[in-house]
Amino acid sequence: MNSMQLRSMNLVQIPENLDSVTRIATNECSDQELFLARPSRARIWQAVEELFRSGVYPAVTFCLRHQGQIVLNRSLGWSKGYGPHVGSPQSAVLAEPDSPICLFSASKVVTAMLIHWLNQEHLIDLTDPISHYIPEYGVHGKQNATIYHLLTHRGGIPRLEGKVDPELLFDEEKIIRMLCAARPVSRSGRRVAYHAITAGYILGELIRRVTGRSPRTVLQEVVCEPMGMRHFNYGIEPEFRHRVIENHATGIKPVFPLDLYLYNILGGSLELAVDVCNDPRFMEVIVPAGNIFATAEESCRFFEMLRQGGVYQGKQIFKPETVRRAILEAQKPELDASLLMPMRYSMGFMLGSKPLGLFGPNTPRAFGHLGFTNIFCWADPQRNSSVAIMTSGKALVGPHLLPLAKLLYCLSTEL
Repeated sequence: MNSMQLRSMNLVQIPENLDSVTRIATNECSDQELFLARPSRARIWQAVEELFRSGVYPAVTFCLRHQGQIVLNRSLGWSKGYGPHVGSPQSAVLAEPDSPICLFSASKVVTAMLIHWLNQEHLIDLTDPISHYIPEYGVHGKQNATIYHLLTHRGGIPRLEGKVDPELLFDEEKIIRMLCAARPVSRSGRRVAYHAITAGYILGELIRRVTGRSPRTVLQEVVCEPMGMRHFNYGIEPEFRHRVIENHATGIKPVFPLDLYLYNILGGSLELAVDVCNDPRFMEVIVPAGNIFATAEESCRFFEMLRQGGVYQGKQIFKPETVRRAILEAQKPELDASLLMPMRYSMGFMLGSKPLGLFGPNTPRAFGHLGFTNIFCWADPQRNSSVAIMTSGKALVGPHLLPLAKLLYCLSTEL
């Protein structure tokens, strides 16, 4: 059980010298081959270290590609055995660059691309009603809800109404039945409201109905095998679970109204959400909107492939027009009724903006997604770059906010 203390910052102690908790992957580009100026690489890494020094994250893994080169692929901190009020750094297991971690909501991008792949293969039409493929979904006014509506967070089912038992996450069939029978909170297409987890289940079921295979199998065949991914799938194989980076509730304990805000998005408290994602059962099921496990490099690799028009090492994973359609802005920025902030969405992605955006200042062409408050994955064609910032501390408010803003600013300016 992950326990936060109310009158505490809920942080971990960071050593003065970070060399002892830093690991560098062997596939980083050498100084001699590097396209990016060496001082820029040093400044970016220094910004990552400052973020880690905030104490909010027991582990940070980070991967940056620029012009196709792996500029940085490193880890900081501990993957297991140490968190706020839990364990000690002396007995903890160090994180490695190839330690897998849950992407949480950044998984939505991957599921969305599988939907776009179905459209690419002429197996679906994105403007079709969902009930065309899942007939039982078309009740209580949802008969006109389209695939497009779900991909753009306009499906009208941002959450399940009433008290939801966390155990429901481990029963895919039951949650799909509940979503099919649910009454929408607004008419489909009318209002943008972030669908934290609901839309993913319906999109995952759509993949099953159309292909006759599970989303896990389709992802393995379409993406993982041709791209040489060791992980990067829903859940994670039992033999790799001991290497997964565990998550911790960190930062300032949310109280009213922040706890209500989190409940509105997550359906529970911050601590409950952390406990669920550390549960071994969470690594077994398929949660299309939230449980892809991957390394920072694999996540960065996926976004780099999209940045290069769907191509990886000469292999066409997605057609260029499929990628363009997926990242095209779906509507003008407007206030998201769930997140309570202006958002730019495409059909599956969160988009950058100017002068300020989710992926740093002046990033209008950037596309990616955030995961459980502190995971950032994106590509930026304007800067010829792709980035994965993976963190194990789940904090809404804390001393990480300023160094996180500085890191995003540093990436935007140095690249």
